Amino acid sequence: MPYQHHNDYPAGVRERASRVRLACFDVDGTLTDGRLMFDSEGRETKAFHVHDGLGLVLLRKAGIEVAFITARESSIVQHRAAELGLTEVHTAVKDKLARVGEIAARLGIGMDEVSFMGDDLPDLRVMLQVGFAAAPSSAHPWVRERVHWRTAAAAGQGAVREFCDLLLAAQGRADALLDDVSRIEGARVEGTA
Repeated sequence: MPYQHHNDYPAGVRERASRVRLACFDVDGTLTDGRLMFDSEGRETKAFHVHDGLGLVLLRKAGIEVAFITARESSIVQHRAAELGLTEVHTAVKDKLARVGEIAARLGIGMDEVSFMGDDLPDLRVMLQVGFAAAPSSAHPWVRERVHWRTAAAAGQGAVREFCDLLLAAQGRADALLDDVSRIEGARVEGTA
């Protein structure tokens, strides 16, 4: 059964998503719900949504490079990126636009082929320069009103996966991914005979 939701997205959004070769993500407030939690020893903790992780892995499998770009220094982010097999992990970044530009240039990717998903003012400068800017529904209003597309899901609750699914669908990858899942021996996919 073909992926049914591709046409749910506006044509301009689908067109922007179809060009993305480098997908960049802020972390706090995008991959997490934005809360900063510390234990009694002052160690920071973060919660990541498993759906977002799979979405990022699927992007890489489809040939889209994935980068984490965050202003905070965080070994937790390094660890999560390593779990997902990501190599473009940039923490303690003071100038996100310059860093994204460096990554894109190194990979031979134009800024019109870059997406950035973020949630607040430190992300806005880069978001205004990439081909496709997205934000979780929980992003600050000043950011939400300036992006090309917003998710229905809040940050840390599957928003990144929603964005990944859009990119995969716009690039014609969703049907093949769904077909791969349905071919697993012994698995029964609901709704199929």
